[in-house]
Amino acid sequence: MIMRNFIQVNLLFIALFSFTCQTMGQSLSDYKLSADDVISVSVFNEDDLSLSKVRVSSVGTISMPLIGQVEVKGLSVSQAEKKIHDLYLGDYLKKPNVTITIDEYREFYVTGEVEKPGGFSYREGMTVQRAITLAGGFSERAARGKIYIVREKGSREPLQVNLAALVQPGDVITVEESFF
Repeated sequence: MIMRNFIQVNLLFIALFSFTCQTMGQSLSDYKLSADDVISVSVFNEDDLSLSKVRVSSVGTISMPLIGQVEVKGLSVSQAEKKIHDLYLGDYLKKPNVTITIDEYREFYVTGEVEKPGGFSYREGMTVQRAITLAGGFSERAARGKIYIVREKGSREPLQVNLAALVQPGDVITVEESFF
């Protein structure tokens, strides 16, 4: 009986861990490129057409050899790869093989009652607690239960969150002031 309960608890733990990992991974699976992302574009066997660590402009474009400005803002990595593939196909290449990698995500921002407010480099799996730690921690006047995120995409309405909430590139985290 004890062994059976032990196995059931372990299976439940594995299922929950698996779900948590999937949820964290899914947060960027539909990631859309935007201004200030740094990407590399590789065109297989065409070094002259490839780019290394290029920043997406404020209007959401990158400049590609031969085809000029390509708007990638709002596109997923696979959509941007297909767009560049289609632009090179025919006039320039017979079978372009385009791969895009994200070298650096755009920053997220922490403001309000933290020691060092500002913009910080995003890393996958970033939580609100880690973001606040990067910002020097809570100030003396911080209301630790009143933390809000304004998402770059979506309704742009502040969402009240806890310390375990996942942060996304471009988010603005605000820690409110406590009055007591």
